[in-house]
Amino acid sequence: MKQTLTLILVLSGMGLMAQTMDFEEYDPVSTLVVPEHPVTKAKFPFIDVHSHQWNLTKERIHQLENEMDQLNMAIMVNLSGRGRGGSTSQEYMAGTIRRIAGEAPGRIATFTNVDFDGIGTDGWTEKAVRELEEDVKNGAVGLKIYKSLGLRITDSNGNIVAVDDRRIDPVWAKCGELGIPVLIHSADPKSFWDPHDASNERWLELKLRSGRKRSDTDPAPWEDIIAAQHRMFEKHPKTVFINAHMGWLANDLETLGKLLDRLPNVNVGIGAIIAELGRQPRFAKAFFEKYQDRILFAKDAYNPQEYYTYFRVLETEDEYFPYYKKYHAFWRMYGLGLSDEVLKKVYYENALRIIPGLDGSVVKQMNGI
Repeated sequence: MKQTLTLILVLSGMGLMAQTMDFEEYDPVSTLVVPEHPVTKAKFPFIDVHSHQWNLTKERIHQLENEMDQLNMAIMVNLSGRGRGGSTSQEYMAGTIRRIAGEAPGRIATFTNVDFDGIGTDGWTEKAVRELEEDVKNGAVGLKIYKSLGLRITDSNGNIVAVDDRRIDPVWAKCGELGIPVLIHSADPKSFWDPHDASNERWLELKLRSGRKRSDTDPAPWEDIIAAQHRMFEKHPKTVFINAHMGWLANDLETLGKLLDRLPNVNVGIGAIIAELGRQPRFAKAFFEKYQDRILFAKDAYNPQEYYTYFRVLETEDEYFPYYKKYHAFWRMYGLGLSDEVLKKVYYENALRIIPGLDGSVVKQMNGI
């Protein structure tokens, strides 16, 4: 689909001239003059519960540690413990944890992953539970589930595996027994399932990233995937869950609040949805105040400079400032101006309570306690 904007320009002495440009080129600079308070370092030490790191060599660990210090990041939670896609060997993860302990103790925590290859064959469930137990013994402090569950993973018969598939129930239950949380990403923004037309506010993203487009048959309706996730939460009340990306309900906080009210074992991370919060500052601030014990700082894709927008949205009351990726959010951000009490909970207190395996002494040291 090709969409263009036609601009009429008045040129002195030359009359009118039509200029045509692609929509993605249109990026006007705001003329609004308002107080600005850019933030490049968080007000309090924070724990990022949603990062992805691979090939953590000694050199990379030290590089990350230096960058974390500059951001005031106390602890990074690496959700890709068993490598890209979560299907590498257990020894890969155990070796990485040992390396981190030697080079930067307490600074990078590790979540393990489930290898869904072979689900549906005899013994798969028992093997998955056994490997989970072994990974926790080796130092994993949580379990991360990728969005491929419910979207792409198929069983031995070639059928898409739903998030609430009974064959995975023992895994969720075991996490409850072990006292580790499950951070789970299901589906993607609802707009990816909507028609790719002029009414879709993710139009530009889908044009530039066409592989993100979904439909009710590719592989299933958005509502079905999300409902399966919620059924799974409800079925396992003794397991603590962190719903990644606010469960893709950051654009509908009233519905998200009802979910949290109904399921006390569910918490949310704010990774990759700061643009949703930044366009509704008053409503979002009220949500953070009401659910201040259930929200964790999260970023997802690691880029140090992108954290600045998160800090500015959470900490300041700035107005009308840009997001860092136009194709994610063409609108402007506004700061929530959260109180210190709420900021501390979102930045580190909730993570330390919900993920018991984190080293709280790192936060205390950076806090000067």
